[in-house]
Amino acid sequence: MSIAENRRARYDYHIEEQFEAGVVLSGWEIKAIRAGQVQLTDGYVLIKDGELFLIGCRINALRSASTHVTPEADRTKKLLMHKAEIKRLVGKVEQRGFTLVPLNLHYKGGRVKADIALAKGKAQHDKRETEKKRDWEREKGQLMRHKVSNKS
Repeated sequence: MSIAENRRARYDYHIEEQFEAGVVLSGWEIKAIRAGQVQLTDGYVLIKDGELFLIGCRINALRSASTHVTPEADRTKKLLMHKAEIKRLVGKVEQRGFTLVPLNLHYKGGRVKADIALAKGKAQHDKRETEKKRDWEREKGQLMRHKVSNKS
């Protein structure tokens, strides 16, 4: 079940590979996520000392859930993956110029997981091409619906 999605990532980047990582969260963050107070749009993943960190993921605190804690909405969150996977990601990011971007947050077995992607940035002309394809798909769907409704 998806919690939040970063739609901008598929528009701005060519997605090469996807990975799933656990997210280290505190109690007030879990309650806010369940209430839908999360935003991934400006998020990115940083590798530091062999560990992954999610930066720019905004979780707005609930007033009722955070009475005894001073919540920080843009707190850096640690991502959990196997060391071998992290080493492989480090190699690709450093050598080939890839970027790590979060695609979505979702529940898996009662825990919050993040799908992160190994991606390369798109040039402006690639973005225009993506828009053209999306517009054509929308127009094609409208034509097909119009055609089906005229037959009946």
